[in-house]
Amino acid sequence: MAELHSGEDILPHIPDNLTLSQFMLDYQHEMRPARSSKTPCLVDDSTGKSLSFESLRLQTEYLANGLYIQYEIGERDTVMIFSSNHMNYPIVLWAVHKLGGIVSFSSPQSTAEELAYQLKIARVTYLVIHSNLLKVAQDAAHLVGMPSDRIILLDARSAGGAHDVFSLINIGGRSQEQSYQECQLTAGEGSTKIALLCWSSGTTGMPKAVAISHRALIANILQMAVHNHINSLCTSRDSRSYRPGDIALGVLPFYLRSEDVAGLVIGLHLTLFAAMTVVVIPKFDFPALLKSIAHYKINHLIIVPPIAVAFCKHPATQRYDFRHVKYVLIGAAPVSRQVQDSICRLCPAAQVGQAYGLTEMTTTLSMVSGSQRRGPIGSAGRLLPGIQARVIKPDGSLARCGERGELVVKGPGISLGYLHNQKATKETFRDGWVYTGDEVSLSADQEVFVHDRLKEFIKVKGVQVSPSEIEDCLLSHPDIAEACVIGIPDDYSGEIPVAYVALTNSAVDSLNGNRVPVSYYINSFIKASACPTTTKAHGLIFVLTARSRP
Repeated sequence: MAELHSGEDILPHIPDNLTLSQFMLDYQHEMRPARSSKTPCLVDDSTGKSLSFESLRLQTEYLANGLYIQYEIGERDTVMIFSSNHMNYPIVLWAVHKLGGIVSFSSPQSTAEELAYQLKIARVTYLVIHSNLLKVAQDAAHLVGMPSDRIILLDARSAGGAHDVFSLINIGGRSQEQSYQECQLTAGEGSTKIALLCWSSGTTGMPKAVAISHRALIANILQMAVHNHINSLCTSRDSRSYRPGDIALGVLPFYLRSEDVAGLVIGLHLTLFAAMTVVVIPKFDFPALLKSIAHYKINHLIIVPPIAVAFCKHPATQRYDFRHVKYVLIGAAPVSRQVQDSICRLCPAAQVGQAYGLTEMTTTLSMVSGSQRRGPIGSAGRLLPGIQARVIKPDGSLARCGERGELVVKGPGISLGYLHNQKATKETFRDGWVYTGDEVSLSADQEVFVHDRLKEFIKVKGVQVSPSEIEDCLLSHPDIAEACVIGIPDDYSGEIPVAYVALTNSAVDSLNGNRVPVSYYINSFIKASACPTTTKAHGLIFVLTARSRP
């Protein structure tokens, strides 16, 4: 295998003169199915409030008008959203795009120092936040010298009157005319104009702001639409993965980061493009999540491995019937055979598979194909149309099918690089290719098997140890609910593996040394009430490693 080219000839027209807002709200692409007036776009999980497509479109226009009237936000501005999932999230995102601005995001788990770092790197001019995060936002703004009147509440009315999304929508709606001139791109400009600044640690190091163009986002949506036969005349409605009127679970974070490839682009934009409804879940709580799935008859689950493991191991799962679920997509990190088999048993009518991607490629590179009932065990899906892929072995040669090496890719969703960081950009983006830092193998039919992060191996006495293999072994034990393995420095071995485990009882001792090869011997277990609810990515490993060091 020298190089794989995945169906570039079947990609439809990808507009390069539209903003993401225009593509989602104003443009009727040939791949886009019609939305019934009875099918809402968004439903608030906690209140049941819904937003129709027309309401979503109108509120976006009003907010853009209000933002311009109140702040004169325009092409020179970068607006950061600092919030958990909320109905107003896409309204803010698209309103800023109407004004020609850039949108960035920060995780609601960020500290004031972390947020300040992102505000500085992204050169943020306005901060839209959840009211619960006001103190953190104020502290971060103080650290970078941002005036407090540039903090806008996303979910509640402010005491000052105008500094919240609801008031700005009212201001924009009351205006007798549109005060702003909507951003209009010339042909080709969509490929170079930044839409989003999203955070990734790349192959290593501090978080970097990935600059993603409007066309790259639109391209990734259309790649997935083709891959899943959305609006295809060649497939019946029942055989499609994404169908008008389906109800999707919006639990993955809408803020885009390397650990959460599915939330913003798949969980929000692709599902809305496919004329589906998204039930917006602001905070992950597994028992409450199960109730929401049952209450709203959610039949489309887009989840990450910790949630998949909870489905398999949490006792509350047994109280619910999931036969109405038609689709389960697991993204962000591989899951074991045991987890995938358990999901298939719980959701017998569902198409079940995995997805893989990275922020540097605007998220998704591969996902279970619309023509597959079950994705092969261990596969992160097939390459999307338009993706070119190489697997490079440590000696620099190209791997054959089934051989492991670093995945190197290019495609229409490639980002513009890291903002204000030429050194890191040159390391990851080389001659039009993105070096992912992931060890993978590819099959002849373009299935992607992700084995590990090249930079996250633990080197024990000269032997490369895979954390994910140890974690899979631990999770196979019925008494372990969650596990994360890291390496810490050791004078004798170089590094030693340490496992963080959340137990269902005290039987973990039986695992120490059992069923794990000698070279993978676990030095110690650290009992935790729960492992952090995130994926196996740089942030989690960094935190746990820091905790484990003296």
